[in-house]
Amino acid sequence: MKVLIAESGGFSDEAAEKVRALGSVVLADLNRDYLLAAVAEADVLWVRLRHRIDREVMAAAPHLKIIVTPTTGLNHIDLDEAERRGIRVLSLRGETHFLKEIHATAEHTIALMLGLLRNLPAAVEHVRSGGWNRDLFRGSELFGKTVGVIGLGRVGHMVARYLVAFGAEVYAADSNPESNSAEPGVTLVPLPELLSRADIVTLHVNLDSATAGFFGASQFAAMRKGSWFINTARGELVDEGALIRLLQDGHVAGAALDVLSGEDPENMSSHPMVAYAREHRNVLITPHIGGCTGESMRKTERFLAERLVGHVRH
Repeated sequence: MKVLIAESGGFSDEAAEKVRALGSVVLADLNRDYLLAAVAEADVLWVRLRHRIDREVMAAAPHLKIIVTPTTGLNHIDLDEAERRGIRVLSLRGETHFLKEIHATAEHTIALMLGLLRNLPAAVEHVRSGGWNRDLFRGSELFGKTVGVIGLGRVGHMVARYLVAFGAEVYAADSNPESNSAEPGVTLVPLPELLSRADIVTLHVNLDSATAGFFGASQFAAMRKGSWFINTARGELVDEGALIRLLQDGHVAGAALDVLSGEDPENMSSHPMVAYAREHRNVLITPHIGGCTGESMRKTERFLAERLVGHVRH
């Protein structure tokens, strides 16, 4: 088989060696044009989040049998087109047992909360420009805050546990009737109650056809005036226009986001949330780095390499 690893920066040597058992492996870092050319001979395409694997990519890959992506969210892949072409998608979705050992996104969620509450980016830039005025950056503590965790999947459970350790009062809401258990110190409540109580709301919901755009103007309006909003799940879950409006009128005090709708690594400067963040210090945005740690990437690459080899051989 011919395996194209299209985003190979820092790719695990151990994972690459496992994949070589299937045939030839090309490790590259490709932009869109080079991807469309290189995928022509590939039986397997391995990507992260740089590319949208859409009909154009699949049409350029007549031999493609498998797409591998070390993600739980799959909105960067046209799953309907893959199914139509008989292309198998191997991902981390549903790998509950394995994912319990992956902590990166939950830790980044806490980092975003602290960065937002303590004005860290602005304070760092102040020092870099020669300033040293601590009174410009008087922040808020996480201890004693009421935090609402929406979605009690793997990441939601981890975030809730970390928040309890910080001394926050933690509420959680989940639409899945099977999610009837929470960490010690976490109180399960309906979503409207969570929104009315929380100083900070953090979103950890899987994106699918039922949840796209579910957190909109009415949900933001139901939040307490002066509360903060965190999203490390998927941008398409949120009505970003409504978020901007409520940030502008002060109803939402601030937002920290690791994800945006329509992510395109080559063209994000004109995104409305990015444009707003350039002019306002109450929005902190990172470029979808929640899962981007050396530890988590090595673990997931080794795991998926084993899954790929097992799938091909059986």
